[in-house]
Amino acid sequence: MSRLSRPPSISAIAKIAVFAFIAPWLWGFISPVLSPYLPHALRPPTPDDATPYPEYECRPHHYSTELVSLDPLLIYIENFLRPSEITELLEAGESAFAPSTVFKNGRLTGTPDRTSSSAGLPRDNPTVDCVLSRAQGFMGSMIDPNKDDIGPPQLVRYTAGQLFNKHHDWYDTPQQTRRGMRGHGRTWNRMASFFAILEDDCKGGETWFPFIDNTHSRKDDVHHLWRAHEDGGLAFRPVAGNALFWVNLHPNGTGDERTIHAGLTVAEGLKTAMNIWPRKFYD
Repeated sequence: MSRLSRPPSISAIAKIAVFAFIAPWLWGFISPVLSPYLPHALRPPTPDDATPYPEYECRPHHYSTELVSLDPLLIYIENFLRPSEITELLEAGESAFAPSTVFKNGRLTGTPDRTSSSAGLPRDNPTVDCVLSRAQGFMGSMIDPNKDDIGPPQLVRYTAGQLFNKHHDWYDTPQQTRRGMRGHGRTWNRMASFFAILEDDCKGGETWFPFIDNTHSRKDDVHHLWRAHEDGGLAFRPVAGNALFWVNLHPNGTGDERTIHAGLTVAEGLKTAMNIWPRKFYD
């Protein structure tokens, strides 16, 4: 005859309960001491084990384009950014906004000609990297991934009364790479520009190209994406998700004066955009 197992005593149950209560505290106390001797899978998590961003998939994205000008090349891109990407880009740059500057007399300085705020974006952010990859793919063979660089991206924000008077994105002379920059030891210039709108809750704030003429009229332009400006050229209204792309340099590497443009005054509200300036490097 088999012997019946005895039920645990009250004192045994009490001991188990006490151990279960103090075990987490005890583990937290001794785990730093034992951690070097434990297999990696059993070690407590550390900040180094955490990834800076959750798992992210850069999925293919479809957009449409319209040729605005052939010479100089200016292309309007509809639906360049997903709504979710806009949200993530804004989150990535929100804490970094500061008064915008311009490059003048060999240094960055503030100016009443540019009264917006700007914020650099971290290139290791997966959403930023995905959008930069899309921009590089858009350029095709124009950019050599083994030699050139898509460039550090920047957010720019305009509130009521702010503007950026007429300017060009290219430099008068190629720039020297500074310490910590890609392409160390070489000179570079901004071969092209992307200007993508993230927030368009505003009146005014068009992007004006005074020397660009339309290649053809938009007979089906029910959204009025751009218009003939009263002082010549074309003015593009800000539309969230859409972008402009243009080429800054002539084939000989000099800047194309016809790409001069301006951010017209925001009458009220808020406009936020993303600058991408692909860099052409010279040996």
